[in-house]
Amino acid sequence: MTLDFCGIELAHPIINGSGTFDAIAARRVFGEELIDRFPFSAFVSKTVTREPREGNPPPRLWEIPGGLINSIGLPNKGLQGYLDDDLGELALLPVPLIVNVMGSSRDLVAELVRTFGERHEVAALELNVSCPNVHTGLTMGADPTEVAALLDRVRPLTEKPLIVKLTPNATDVPAVAQAVSIPIVGMGGVQRGVHARDLIRAGASLVAVGTESFRDPAAGLRIHAELAELLANSAV
Repeated sequence: MTLDFCGIELAHPIINGSGTFDAIAARRVFGEELIDRFPFSAFVSKTVTREPREGNPPPRLWEIPGGLINSIGLPNKGLQGYLDDDLGELALLPVPLIVNVMGSSRDLVAELVRTFGERHEVAALELNVSCPNVHTGLTMGADPTEVAALLDRVRPLTEKPLIVKLTPNATDVPAVAQAVSIPIVGMGGVQRGVHARDLIRAGASLVAVGTESFRDPAAGLRIHAELAELLANSAV
């Protein structure tokens, strides 16, 4: 199932959702087995902001019958902390690294894009304009004009692929595939291969797994295997 995503060769279409799989912690627990059987074809980092963030005060994660509700608030070490502590370890993963970034202004996002765009360890960047738990996600991500202005600002700063993580607060998210010809990453509620297949049928090029990895750290591998069997037995 090898595929090309924006010039990046991936072994299959299953990746992780940003912030839902801690590859560094997982490697400490599972050791080299994680490297040998990494559950995703690319790894998307949790969000990096220029300055460190504590995130929202607890409680900030609730389990419900249908999944998880969270208001994490993007805790992270900040740009310099990420460069000093995390980037080297993540570069050892056997898959391409996609770094997710967020800033409260176009200039702050531009600084992050420029910095990571110069790092050979980074294959692509994901712009987080989707998070409803921080101010930026509600202002920048909910306004198409603001999103377009952000892209105008940062696109010239790197030749690496830019993924724009859009808000789900829209009338019909699958309609995006009908409006554009660029690759799309589908996510939300993916627990089994059939869910991944449905997103691909709706127009997604890749499928991101989120909450299911909390229950099953190897969910990406299982979902990929189930998807491959479904596609082998029927037309997409």
